[in-house]
Order: sequence, then C-alpha cells, then structure tokens
Amino acid sequence: MKLDKIDIRILCELQKNGRISNVELAELINLSPSPCLMRVKRLQTEGFITGYSAQIDVAKLGQTLTVFAEITLKNHRQIDFARFLTTIEKIDSVVECHLVSGGYDYLVKFITSGISEYQAIMERLVEMDIGIDKYFSFVVLKSPIVKSHLPLESIFNG
Repeated sequence: MKLDKIDIRILCELQKNGRISNVELAELINLSPSPCLMRVKRLQTEGFITGYSAQIDVAKLGQTLTVFAEITLKNHRQIDFARFLTTIEKIDSVVECHLVSGGYDYLVKFITSGISEYQAIMERLVEMDIGIDKYFSFVVLKSPIVKSHLPLESIFNG
C-alpha cells in the first residue's frame, strides 16, 4: 500500500494524540468522518498503525536509571544473534535493542530502578554464556530531547 498525503497527515495527528475522536481527526485533515475512519482502519489493517499506548513520564515514577549498553558478541553467526536476541527480549528492563554497524553489534537501552539492578542484569547475561564478548555502559545523566513521534512529513517529503 502506498501512502498519500492524507494518510501521512492522519498518522501525524494520531502520533500527537492517539485518543483523538474520529470527528476531530476528520476536521483536522479536512475529510468527512466516514472516509477518515475508513483510512484509519486501512492503516491499522495494513500494519502502519500497530497499536495505541500511554506515554509515561519516567521521572515521575521515582528513582530510575537509564543506561545505554554497547554489546559485542564473540561470534557473528546467525545462531549467535538469535540466541542473544531470544534472551534479551525476555528482560523487562530492556526497552530498546538495535543491531548497528560500527565497532560493536548491539545498542541496548535499559531502564532500571538503579545501578545495582542494571549491574545484576549484566552479570547474569554474561554468566548465561549467550555469546557476549564485551560491553560498555553509558549512564544517562539527563535527556534534554526525547521525542515520541516519528518525523513522518520529512521522511515522506524529504
């Protein structure tokens, strides 16, 4: 399915407010409610919209620690990547995991209750022998810019 400008505007508005009513969304994109709803349902069916969720202010939760870890695997066979991912995806504290190019294999984002929880997770991962050669941890001191939306208009018009 090819997205047109109206589809992109729908996605942009839903990123800003996933709880917007269909009538309000239709007004914002200058479409009548029925065709607007049909487009939203089509975007859901085609997998462009994968769900709706609440955005939570992590700072309000109390003491938390965000850590980015650069993880390098010992071997680079498909089975090694699969074994690592199967294990890491089961850890609740892992909120992002990216296979990257460069000097290491994965960039993993952890959000934990503190440094001792993070260290316990990493020690457990190393002890499990899932192929981790080395890792470097970067503790986040401050996050001055965090965006929860994709730059859809620049991606599709860029």
